[in-house]
Parts: sequence; structure tokens; C-alpha cells
Amino acid sequence: MFASTRSTVRRRALAAAGTAAALALTLAACGSSDDSAMPGMHHSAKPTATSAAGSGTSMSDMPGMDHEADGNGLAAAKDGYRLTSSDTTLTAGKQTPYRFTVTGPDGKPVTGFALDQTKRMHFYAIRSDLTGFQHIHPTMASDGTWTAGLSSLDSGSWRMFASFTPESGSGKGKDFVLSRTVSVPGTAARTRLPAAADSTTVDGYTVTVDGEPMAGMAHPLTVRITKDGRPVTDLQPYLDTYAHMTAFHEGDAAFAHLHPTTKVDGDHGGPDLSFHAELPTPGNWRLFLQFQTGGKLHTAALTLRVG
Repeated sequence: MFASTRSTVRRRALAAAGTAAALALTLAACGSSDDSAMPGMHHSAKPTATSAAGSGTSMSDMPGMDHEADGNGLAAAKDGYRLTSSDTTLTAGKQTPYRFTVTGPDGKPVTGFALDQTKRMHFYAIRSDLTGFQHIHPTMASDGTWTAGLSSLDSGSWRMFASFTPESGSGKGKDFVLSRTVSVPGTAARTRLPAAADSTTVDGYTVTVDGEPMAGMAHPLTVRITKDGRPVTDLQPYLDTYAHMTAFHEGDAAFAHLHPTTKVDGDHGGPDLSFHAELPTPGNWRLFLQFQTGGKLHTAALTLRVG
């Protein structure tokens, strides 16, 4: 009986050792994957610990990922920096200014901002139902007050986003996205978000998005631009890139900024543009793609489903 028991113990020990060895080999193989540097990802704000799709390397280990946006932009304050504004309501149906200030940890208005894609401040306005998107580059007065000249707004609740990088202080070199909501009085007719689709048309251009991103993971997206069935090859640089893509999450309007990895080479970009997307939350995201041809800016919008 004792001999039988010892034999059984030895068999179990050998099996356990074999399993451990196999597991060690598997982990070693996973840990040896070599993620190549992802160009064009240097505008997102703070590295995360989320693993990249299909690798054992965290996003913070990837070259070019040191400026990944921190948070979803839904807060008015972060790390001592605060977006302030006395504009809590705006008038519907006409052009109107939105004035705001960014204060630093010392409570004083920040006046020094680093250039980011040729601008010191990127400002976005989005209605709660993800319609009425506006991307503006406001002007700053000497006292640190910014003015964003908004186009006509429909009645409803809007969220105003300020995207910036302090030039000095404790936030130097760090990308911030802060936001506040404003009300536009009047009868607000809520527009249902269009169903998820892989293509849309704007100004005669067809924009097609290829890719199936997963929440919280880096994933490639390819955008193809055509006109009358023919590839477009005359895209002009816009903000130092061939396309600017912003995304907002259905339900809470959480913010995400995506950038193409395609190298800019004169006024002949397209038809294909490569992006690396990292959308943190599953669900529907409304994508706004801006590109320029013949000196004219085009804005295409479509809904992307993220699993």
C-alpha cells in the first residue's frame, strides 16, 4: 500500500513539474514579444498600464506613448490645473463667444502653453447627443483669458473641452484635457446617434474606417478616403498631419484623441491613413475625422462600435 502511495505521489510530482515547465516556457515566449515603436502616438497624454493587443508589453513601455491623454476629459480640474469660466449659458442660433481661463496649482491664470500640433490650445464643443461638433483654436488675452468663437449652437446641454500642455510649472510637458458643461436655452430635440457603420460621406468624399478596436487596448485603424470611387491622393497637411481624429463616447461624452501614423510628405496624402486607437470604454464612439483638400477643411462623422 505504501509503495503504491509513493508511486502515486511521484507521478503527481512529475506531472506538476511538467506543467510548471510548460507554463514557464509559455510565459517566456509571451514576454519575448518585441513591440515596434508606434509613430504618431506622441499626443495622447500619460502612459497607461493597459497591455497592448497581442503583446505582453504595457502601453507605457512603447516608444512614442509618453504623452497619452490622462483621463477622459470629463473633469474640470486635474493635478492642480482647473478650467474656469463664468459662461454657464450661451445663446442658441447664432455665433457666440465662450470665454475661459486655465488656472494652475497656485490659483493664478496660466499664460504659458507649449505648441501642440502647431497650436497652444485645442478647444472642442460637443452636444450631449454627440451632434454639433466644433473644433476651434481660440485666442488668448495677456491676462490668460481665452476666447473661443463658437458657431451657431442648437438648444441643449453642451460640453466644452480645453486641450493644452503647460509650458512650465508642475504640469510642464504633460497633456491635459479639461471640460465644463454649458446650457443653451430653448426646446432641445435630442438626435438619436446614427448606427455604427464603417463609412460615411462628406462634401463628396467617402471616408471608410477599417478596424475592430477593443476597449482599453491599442488597436490599428485604417481610414481610406475616396471621391467618385477613386482614391484621393491630394490631402494637404492639417495641424502637421493628414487627418485629425477626435472621438466621444455615447452617454457621457468621454473624450479621446487619435492620431494618424502616416508620414506627412507634401500636399499629396492619401488615400490610406493609419491610426493607432486606444478607446478606454466599450460601447459606441462618435468619430470626427478632419482633413483638408484644396485649402478647404472637411469634417466627416461616423459611429464606431468598440467591444
